[in-house]
Formats: sequence, structure tokens, C-alpha cells
Amino acid sequence: MDLTIEDALDRAGAGRFQRRLLGVFGFVWAADAMQVLAVGFTAASIAATFGLTVPQALQTGTLFFLGMLLGASGFGRLADRIGRRRVLLVTVACDAVFGLLSVFAPSFGILLVLRFLTGVAVGGTLPVDYAMMAEFLPARHRGRWLVMLEGFWAVGTIVVALAAWGASLAGVEDAWRWIFAVTATPALIGLWLRLWVPESPMYLLRRGREAEARAVLDRVLAANGAAPLAGDVRLAAPAGGAPARLLSPGLRRRTLPMLVAWFLVSISYYGIFTWMPARLAGEGFGFVRGYGFLVVVALAQVPGYALAAYGVEAWGRKPTLVGFLLASAAACLLFVVAGNAWLIGASILVMSFALLGTWGALYAFTPELFPTQARATGMGAASAMARFGGLLAPSALAVLVAQSFTGAVALFAALLLAGAGVVSLIDVETRGRSLS
Repeated sequence: MDLTIEDALDRAGAGRFQRRLLGVFGFVWAADAMQVLAVGFTAASIAATFGLTVPQALQTGTLFFLGMLLGASGFGRLADRIGRRRVLLVTVACDAVFGLLSVFAPSFGILLVLRFLTGVAVGGTLPVDYAMMAEFLPARHRGRWLVMLEGFWAVGTIVVALAAWGASLAGVEDAWRWIFAVTATPALIGLWLRLWVPESPMYLLRRGREAEARAVLDRVLAANGAAPLAGDVRLAAPAGGAPARLLSPGLRRRTLPMLVAWFLVSISYYGIFTWMPARLAGEGFGFVRGYGFLVVVALAQVPGYALAAYGVEAWGRKPTLVGFLLASAAACLLFVVAGNAWLIGASILVMSFALLGTWGALYAFTPELFPTQARATGMGAASAMARFGGLLAPSALAVLVAQSFTGAVALFAALLLAGAGVVSLIDVETRGRSLS
């Protein structure tokens, strides 16, 4: 009897195994969020330590995102060739090593090099996490669980905001070293946790390693209280085993719009959350200022993820993503026209809510657009586009932000509206569909 991996996962359901997997990936995902967002939270302190301006200190972000761009593209392709598990272990180990070394950087030049190397590792971790998590989930649960994984980004955001707030209240010298220590330490624990994660059965079957794929599926079934595969069951590989190119005729109508969407969302998100912490830590907007308010902004992300998790299953991936993009653009426009601190504060909270809901829907939708033999590559390409947007946020946008922060947010509103239009061009809705 032939059985597909999707059929086996449907039989297992989403249970104890997936909860453990979510915990492992989510822990490191939160740690990676802390590494990424530390760019904005450490800029003022780095500037004070090395006698720089804040825009100069934000070049740590430029190098970090350049590293992420290279890591996402390179490690994504590598994961499709040598396996997801190997890449995950290498990237999280490098994340821990270079992240911790950043704490002890004796000069700004060395700090830039270490942040670049940390970025390469983090960039390789993010897309492979999602490709692998998607390949362990039954179709009827996949969207909600992928948004739940993305929800750990909010956990990391809250922790790094609390770390920055605590360092500010304590008045510690070189606060950036303490913040980097907080962001790097979880990766050490994450490396140990990831030793538990098996290789993706879909990847194994694609490589002709059916016995290993069966063993992994039996492990999933046993953890979830289901019977193992019968001896006469033969795992059937999905159709279309030839290498898939992202820009092949069958994929380009979903690849190109999605890559553009990742870039537009990224430059808007990082444009706001790279510069906003430094602005609020300084002059702020009336009473809307300080790291305490940034903790509230981080907390506003949680309901955004919750609504995205509901929406991707109830309304579909594409409608939910378009809706959150429109809400994000509306929040940016509210900031532009706000005439008092109350409206400014409200607009920032809605930005946080809607932009993180956008990320949740984006991460649920994207891995389902690509076949198994190109899934990590596709996620890597999408993540690379996001890192390109993040790369521009602390550098190319510096001139615009210096001219007018409000004008920069108006630009983000236009980009997010364009993103909604681009996503509407994607030629498929993946809710409830099996992975190919």
C-alpha cells in the first residue's frame, strides 16, 4: 500500500511532537528576533561608547543585515542539498559564538565584523526553520502553527525591550554589551535543544532515503499516540521530483510577487523599528517616549499574531495577508496626520499590531508556495529579499529620516499599499492544500 508523507502526518495530527518542535524552533526564533531588533535598541549606547553619531552606530545594523542577506540565500540552497538538520545546527552554533563575541568587542571595527558574522548565522536560521516546520505539519493545521512559530518573534521583541529598559533604568555603562549578552545566550541553549530535532521526512524521501523517512514518521506517530506505519506501507514520493527553479514557468507567478512583497514589508518594518527605538529613547513625541513605551509597543504584537493565526485558516492566507498590509498602511498614515501625542501613540501601537500580523501571514503563506525540493531555497530567497530591505533601513533611509521622520513613515505607508497590490497578483491560495 502506498502512502504519502502528508497522509501519514494527517494520521498523526498536530500533537505532542509538533508542540515540542514549536518549542524548540520558537525558542531560537525568539533569540533571533532579539538579535535582529538589538540593532535599534543598542545604537545610542554604541554611539556613546565609541564617540559616534547614532546614524554611524546604526551601521552595525547595515552589516548585520548584509550578513543575513548572504546567510539566507546561501544556507537556504544548502539546506535543499545537504539537509535541513545539518544547516540548523551549524547556523545556531555560529549565532551563539559570534553573538557572544560581540559582547567583548574592543573597537567599533571589530564589532562591525562580529555583527556581520552573527547576521550570516541568523540569516541562515530563519528560512530553514520555516521550511522544516512546515514539513512536519498536517495541511489542516499548518497555517495556524506557522503563525504561532512567528509569534515567538513577539516574545523576543518583548525580552530585548525589557533588557534595554532595565539597562537604561540601571544606568549601566556600555549598555549595548549587556543587551548583546541577553540576545546571544539563548542560542547556546537552542543548539542543545536542536539536537532533538530529526531530519525532515520529506527531504529524506526526496533523497531516496525511505527507511530513514519511515523511522522519522514512526517517531512522530508514536509521540502523538498513533499507531506506527504498517510493514506493507510504502512511502510514495510526491509528483514532480525533478529540481524546481523558482523562476520556472510554473512558479514565477508566485515567486516574483512574493519576493517583492517580502522586500516591501521588510523595508517598512525595519525602517520603523530600527529608527523608532532611538527616537523614543531621545526626544520622543511628547509623553510618547522612553523604553517603557517600547515594551508596550512590543506587547501590541501579540494580538496581531493571534488574529493572523485565526485569519489564515478562517479567511485564507492571501486575504489575511492583504488585510494586514492595508491595516499597516493605514496605521502609518494615521501617524503622518496625527496632531497630538495620543494619536501618535495609538498609531505606533497599531503599526506594531498590524505589521507583526503581516509577518505572521507572510510566513504562513510563503513555504506553501514552493515544492519540497525548492522550499528551503524559496524561503531563503524570500528571507534574502527581506534582509535587503533591512539592509537599506539603517543606511539608505538615514538621509530621509534626518529630513523628516514623518515623511519616512509616509513612504512606508505607500510601500505597504503597494505590497497589498503585489500580493493580490499571486496565482494561488494554499489554505488546506497538501505540500508537493
